Amino acid sequence: MKIYEKYDFPVSDIRRFLEPGPVVLVSSAHGDQRNIMTMGWHMVMEFTPSLVGCLISSGNHSYEMIARSKNCVINVPTVELARTVVKIGNCSGADTDKFKASKLTALEPEVVTAPLIAECYANLECRLVDGRLRDKYNFFIFEVMKAHAARTPKYPKTIHYRGDGQFMVAGPSLNLRTLFRPGML
Repeated sequence: MKIYEKYDFPVSDIRRFLEPGPVVLVSSAHGDQRNIMTMGWHMVMEFTPSLVGCLISSGNHSYEMIARSKNCVINVPTVELARTVVKIGNCSGADTDKFKASKLTALEPEVVTAPLIAECYANLECRLVDGRLRDKYNFFIFEVMKAHAARTPKYPKTIHYRGDGQFMVAGPSLNLRTLFRPGML
């Protein structure tokens, strides 16, 4: 195995090593408003029920919409939408209709009030189940109530942010299934 020579690295940039990826588009709706935000800070927290933790900055236009409606849709884009994902992240829903500006198609949800994005590979309809960390850390815990996903490809080319404007595209898979103990998959 290779041993890496290390150097001091800026603590403020360590997210480049820990980004959970993929970058997602979070759609929200409250009253007569709807919005889309780009998000990279999320994590699976539990399998059953299916819980996802998301960091949504209080300075983001979607923050209040999601806090008030208590729901959102986490949409998983593929590499084909990479430029759109960046454009969505570079403007505010306070003064831009991001669905119109990005030419994305809003679909009716089945469980929540926020729209699904038709062009995304998967859509996860989520309800807020725990907001206790919201005020202190901008951290929301959602339960995925309904999931929609394309059948193919089995492993889509999602995009993962590395910081500094750099993205990585999901690539070849490494199958190590035979090394897992039953029940640990």
